[in-house]
Amino acid sequence: MNRKDLGLLVLILVIGIVVALINPRFLSPVNLSNTANLIGLFGIFALGQAFVIISGGIELSVGSIIALLGVVFLDLVAGNTMPWGAAMIVVIALGCLMGLVHGFLVTRMGLQPFVVTLCGLLVYRGIARYYTNDATAGFPFGASFPWLEWLTAGRFYGIPHSLVMFVILAGIMAVVLHRSVFGRRLFAVGKNEEAARYSGIDTVRTTVTAYVICCGLTAVAAIFIAMYTRSISPSSHGNFYELYAIAAAVLGGCSLRGGEGSILGVVLGTVLLQVLQNLVNLLGIPSSLNFAVMGSVILIGVLVDQQFAQRRQRIVRARSVA
Repeated sequence: MNRKDLGLLVLILVIGIVVALINPRFLSPVNLSNTANLIGLFGIFALGQAFVIISGGIELSVGSIIALLGVVFLDLVAGNTMPWGAAMIVVIALGCLMGLVHGFLVTRMGLQPFVVTLCGLLVYRGIARYYTNDATAGFPFGASFPWLEWLTAGRFYGIPHSLVMFVILAGIMAVVLHRSVFGRRLFAVGKNEEAARYSGIDTVRTTVTAYVICCGLTAVAAIFIAMYTRSISPSSHGNFYELYAIAAAVLGGCSLRGGEGSILGVVLGTVLLQVLQNLVNLLGIPSSLNFAVMGSVILIGVLVDQQFAQRRQRIVRARSVA
């Protein structure tokens, strides 16, 4: 655990203690369970966002992907088009395909990640609305899928399965990012793509893989969120979720310049974000200020990252002079 992660953990504990003292409901089993469920739901796609940010890119279409793949999943399952297990595979495959397209446009066509994913945000939202004729998608009255509901929205001794999935995926992604050749290449590409290319790294494959991982994890989150909400309004479902993902990654130490970040940091960033949201609710702060809190969190995270970067540069210059 580095200093950033340790500082984030201390901040989470301090905020948690303060909120618990102000409102004891914070520590109630129901509140803790609901917060844990939200941490799992939002944390899954925040992990994917981290990979793209570390590569030096950005993924702005997260919310629209969750809306589109959510309505597709509900339609496949509710319409008995295929077994829910096969529907899961199809949705995750579609997510990976979206990531492949994004990566191709960024690397082969030379488009800016911001432009590509902003267009994706608009295109996927439009397709989701067209797919449902702008109507709410959901399960018909009386429809029941016990095993699917237990797997995605169930609880094990009060622990939400979404949180369990988040922890499992975080463990896998930690190995991929910090213990694999791909992870080292990803950091190198994010730090300096041209230098990485000259050192023999296939920067195209590395960047494309980052987008595939991001959209694949977003597809997994889309399934869990769809089963959590049980119905989806394609015009609003997943709105601004990309901000949650970016905020969690930035809070967790991922630099928007690329080349920096850790899975543990993203996990802690997600926890802090949901604790702050819970604080807003428990203290009676108007929900309309949620996005103000979110924007402030991102701004503070970027400012802190900038200060760390400037400090490192001063240290490097001092050593070079010495």
